[in-house]
Amino acid sequence: MFKAAIIGASGYTGGELLRMLSNHPEVEVTEITSRQYDGTPAHKIHPHIRDSGLVFTNKSPSYLDADVVFTATPHGASMKIVPELLETGTKVVDLSGDYRYRDTAVYEKWYGMEHTDSENKGAFGLPELYRDEIKKAQLVANPGCFPTGAILSSYPLVKNGIVERIIIDSKSGVSGAGVNASATTHYPNIADNLNPYKITTHRHSSEIKQELHGFDEVKVSFTPHLIPVIRGIQTTSHSFINDENKDITPDELRKIYEKEYKGEYFIKLMDEGEIPHLSSVRGSNFVHIGGFEIDDTGRIVMLSCIDNLVKGASGQAIQNMNIILGINEQAGLTHLGLHP
Repeated sequence: MFKAAIIGASGYTGGELLRMLSNHPEVEVTEITSRQYDGTPAHKIHPHIRDSGLVFTNKSPSYLDADVVFTATPHGASMKIVPELLETGTKVVDLSGDYRYRDTAVYEKWYGMEHTDSENKGAFGLPELYRDEIKKAQLVANPGCFPTGAILSSYPLVKNGIVERIIIDSKSGVSGAGVNASATTHYPNIADNLNPYKITTHRHSSEIKQELHGFDEVKVSFTPHLIPVIRGIQTTSHSFINDENKDITPDELRKIYEKEYKGEYFIKLMDEGEIPHLSSVRGSNFVHIGGFEIDDTGRIVMLSCIDNLVKGASGQAIQNMNIILGINEQAGLTHLGLHP
């Protein structure tokens, strides 16, 4: 069995890592850390994690005995921890935004802080696009939740040079805001409501642009919305066809997606007329993609659904862990969604 440690395991992503790894056939969580909950049993913070025997410690990263370490830490904290971990030779999957950017100046602009570890570059942890790079990496930068759904629903269009502009509209569950409550996530403010926020300035737009611009210089706009559900992100992408492809048909569009995602276990393309639903992917690592419709203005409408805590965070982190450890990529991740 491989040994895994989770730094910052008290949040939602830490809880999801514990939940899913509890049934992993080849990996065992041996250590979990938290400064705030040092000495506290795991089930006191994560009530669904019973009988694990795990207790939070405030152990220094270099003293962790693990083959792989998940850093489920806030932005800005990971860059202070990861160099110490890499020096020990352990493999690292970072769930913060600290290592997602190829240009640290872009990170500093969007996150408003100095990047203190620009020498360590992580492989961008979207296996459907970068599996070969991930296999060779010691450090994997797990993508953000919004970018995961947005990139996977748009990548085939951009790679094949079909569109010139993409407008991305995403609706997210409240768990995406993290475990700490705020006025934004207070029940009376979120229930029976729909709240757009950072409508042109969300930091994940830079991550989406970075990845899509790696295939073509399309114009990309992104607006997120908070909706009164716990889990899930539904993304609607409005993509405008360029002149060279103005005669493309929905059937041709579907064939492009089938080709690009052939053999990708976690990506499920919906049948004609079938719409992706949040409940279909809840608790799972699957991505449901549908739409494949074109209106009379040359607008392609594509939709995707993911669980923001699983494929958008901890599940994808485990998928990346499986790849860098050289084990079955699907291990511990084959469970289906929780519908209804």
